[in-house]
Amino acid sequence: MTPASPAGSGETTLELIRLFVLLVGAAALVTLLARRIQLPYTVALVAFGIAAGTLAPLRIEITPQLVLVVLLPALIFEASYQTDFGKLRPSLVGVSLLAGPGVLVSASIVAAALHFGAGLPLPQAFVVGAMLSATDPAAVIATFKRLASPRRLATLVEAESVFNDGTGIVVFALAVDFVSRPIGPAEIGFTFVWVTLVSTALGAVTGYLASRILPTVGDHLIEISLSVVLAYGTYLAADAFHLSGVIATAVAGIFLGTYGRKNGLSRRTEEALDTVWEFVAFLATAFVFLVVGFAISIHALADVASPIAWAFAATLVGRAVIVYGLLGFWRLVQRRTRPPKASRKRKGRRVAGRDGLAGRDGVAGRDGVAGRDGAAIPLDWLHVVFWSGLRGAVSTALALSLPLDFPNRSEMQGITFGVVLVTLLLQATTAELVVARWGGDRSRSGTAGGGESVP
Repeated sequence: MTPASPAGSGETTLELIRLFVLLVGAAALVTLLARRIQLPYTVALVAFGIAAGTLAPLRIEITPQLVLVVLLPALIFEASYQTDFGKLRPSLVGVSLLAGPGVLVSASIVAAALHFGAGLPLPQAFVVGAMLSATDPAAVIATFKRLASPRRLATLVEAESVFNDGTGIVVFALAVDFVSRPIGPAEIGFTFVWVTLVSTALGAVTGYLASRILPTVGDHLIEISLSVVLAYGTYLAADAFHLSGVIATAVAGIFLGTYGRKNGLSRRTEEALDTVWEFVAFLATAFVFLVVGFAISIHALADVASPIAWAFAATLVGRAVIVYGLLGFWRLVQRRTRPPKASRKRKGRRVAGRDGLAGRDGVAGRDGVAGRDGAAIPLDWLHVVFWSGLRGAVSTALALSLPLDFPNRSEMQGITFGVVLVTLLLQATTAELVVARWGGDRSRSGTAGGGESVP
């Protein structure tokens, strides 16, 4: 985000500082007002950004690097650092299905709808599908943190959206290349798998090294500084080697949050890291949705209203296919491979936690309270996962990053921006109702099978 009009270097720096302070103040006030009127602050920030962009009090240029390089690593790292791998492990296969083949399925369904319904050439339609296959972690995380949802459910949704963005960006890059030069299915599949695996390995290595180094430092300020280097350094290193910075950063964050805590991070360091990264994530989230609002032009959306409707309907269909199809299939597999109920009960009577308190089914966890982490995903949770597939900053940034000479660039950007706006206005505002109906109240009463709730 830079001033559109050129100026001297000193004046430009001053203008950027003024703009930064203005946006921080606006984000704080809008968020405060949104919470007073019980409106998701992500929606309020987007609305404010659209209004400000329409009235044009600030002449700024929105660049994709602002989101992809400056804001996204902070959001990804904070979310993954707070992820409990113990809660993620039972859902790892489900996350892999949603963030792997699910991305390809979603992109293909959107591409087919835009090609046959709106007449967009198939290669360009697939590019739009790839942009819209990335669910936005900022949108999902910001929504879930307001809700008393089961931790395992929140971990599933957050982890899926984090890794979904990484694979979605890889598919987008391949789709853009396909428009300029034909790429065979074998090359696409090999590149997709290669980038995913190597990015995961890179994040694991950097996260492991950081988890070994940080506990030996003994100064929480230096440890916080090293965590910033880990988050952004891992992202930039992956990007330099044409890998997925999102996947690498997410894995590094999970390693630090899981192995690092067990390896001896002091309580003071953990509290400092939690506080600092929570603040950084709040600022990044606020800026992300302000940027989304600034990037959307209501007048431009009117010209592509019909393709937007086709694309939005296709995103819902695609989301339903991958959630109720792929994730639903895995749920059935889990149910069929679980031990018999009687066997679980007999085992539960004899197993207690460290404090001697048995949890649900009599099997206690490390904290003495057992959830059903090893159980199949409850059917009700599928409804929550389905409705949590919002689109936002990542899709917007990818649309902005399209080459200037890309065919039908304006139309493709308008379609993407329109779907982002509709999902935020429709799904973000009703997410609390969906979670309260199928994921919130039951978890608090102990019948949804999720263990403790998100604080």
